[in-house]
Amino acid sequence: MKKLPGRTCIGCGTQKTKNELIRIVKNSSGEISVDKTGKKQGRGAYICNNIECLSKAIRSKKLERCFETSIDESIYQELKNEIEK
Repeated sequence: MKKLPGRTCIGCGTQKTKNELIRIVKNSSGEISVDKTGKKQGRGAYICNNIECLSKAIRSKKLERCFETSIDESIYQELKNEIEK
Protein backbone atom coordinates (compact mmCIF):
# COMPACT_ATOMS: atom_id res chain seq x y z
CA MET A 1 0.00 0.00 0.00
CA LYS A 2 1.36 3.41 -1.03
CA LYS A 3 1.70 6.08 1.67
CA LEU A 4 -0.15 9.31 0.86
CA PRO A 5 1.67 12.59 1.58
CA GLY A 6 0.38 14.48 4.62
CA ARG A 7 0.00 18.25 4.92
CA THR A 8 -0.99 20.53 7.81
CA CYS A 9 -3.97 22.89 7.67
CA ILE A 10 -2.97 26.50 8.40
CA GLY A 11 -6.34 27.13 10.07
CA CYS A 12 -6.71 24.35 12.62
CA GLY A 13 -3.25 22.73 12.53
CA THR A 14 -4.46 19.17 11.91
CA GLN A 15 -2.55 16.96 9.54
CA LYS A 16 -4.48 15.38 6.66
CA THR A 17 -3.71 13.87 3.28
CA LYS A 18 -3.06 16.26 0.41
CA ASN A 19 -6.29 15.43 -1.41
CA GLU A 20 -8.43 16.36 1.63
CA LEU A 21 -7.09 19.94 1.68
CA ILE A 22 -7.29 23.00 -0.57
CA ARG A 23 -3.95 24.39 -1.78
CA ILE A 24 -3.15 28.09 -2.02
CA VAL A 25 0.00 28.87 -3.99
CA LYS A 26 2.34 31.86 -4.43
CA ASN A 27 4.27 31.66 -7.70
CA SER A 28 7.71 33.12 -8.46
CA SER A 29 6.24 36.45 -9.61
CA GLY A 30 4.43 36.87 -6.26
CA GLU A 31 0.94 36.11 -7.58
CA ILE A 32 -1.30 34.24 -5.11
CA SER A 33 -4.04 31.91 -6.32
CA VAL A 34 -6.14 28.91 -5.33
CA ASP A 35 -4.62 25.76 -6.84
CA LYS A 36 -7.44 23.36 -7.67
CA THR A 37 -5.13 20.81 -9.35
CA GLY A 38 -2.43 20.80 -6.67
CA LYS A 39 0.29 20.95 -9.32
CA LYS A 40 1.04 24.65 -9.83
CA GLN A 41 4.62 25.80 -9.33
CA GLY A 42 5.44 27.80 -6.22
CA ARG A 43 5.18 27.95 -2.45
CA GLY A 44 2.04 26.26 -1.20
CA ALA A 45 -0.13 26.43 1.90
CA TYR A 46 -3.02 24.11 2.70
CA ILE A 47 -6.38 24.66 4.37
CA CYS A 48 -9.23 22.30 5.27
CA ASN A 49 -12.38 22.28 3.18
CA ASN A 50 -14.11 23.91 6.13
CA ILE A 51 -15.35 27.48 6.66
CA GLU A 52 -14.26 27.54 10.35
CA CYS A 53 -10.65 26.81 9.37
CA LEU A 54 -10.75 29.60 6.81
CA SER A 55 -12.13 32.11 9.32
CA LYS A 56 -9.39 31.10 11.83
CA ALA A 57 -6.73 31.60 9.15
CA ILE A 58 -8.17 35.02 8.22
CA ARG A 59 -8.40 36.17 11.86
CA SER A 60 -4.86 35.09 12.71
CA LYS A 61 -3.43 36.27 9.33
CA LYS A 62 -1.79 32.86 8.79
CA LEU A 63 -1.76 33.15 4.99
CA GLU A 64 -0.15 36.58 5.15
CA ARG A 65 2.57 35.25 7.45
CA CYS A 66 3.07 32.11 5.37
CA PHE A 67 3.56 34.01 2.11
CA GLU A 68 5.14 37.10 3.75
CA THR A 69 2.83 39.47 1.85
CA SER A 70 -0.63 40.99 2.14
CA ILE A 71 -3.46 38.87 0.73
CA ASP A 72 -6.10 40.42 -1.53
CA GLU A 73 -9.74 40.02 -0.42
CA SER A 74 -10.52 38.31 -3.76
CA ILE A 75 -8.36 35.32 -2.73
CA TYR A 76 -10.35 34.90 0.49
CA GLN A 77 -13.60 35.17 -1.49
CA GLU A 78 -12.39 32.55 -3.99
CA LEU A 79 -11.53 30.24 -1.07
CA LYS A 80 -15.00 30.75 0.45
CA ASN A 81 -16.61 29.91 -2.90
CA GLU A 82 -14.44 26.78 -3.23
CA ILE A 83 -15.40 25.58 0.27
CA GLU A 84 -19.12 26.20 -0.26
CA LYS A 85 -19.19 24.00 -3.40
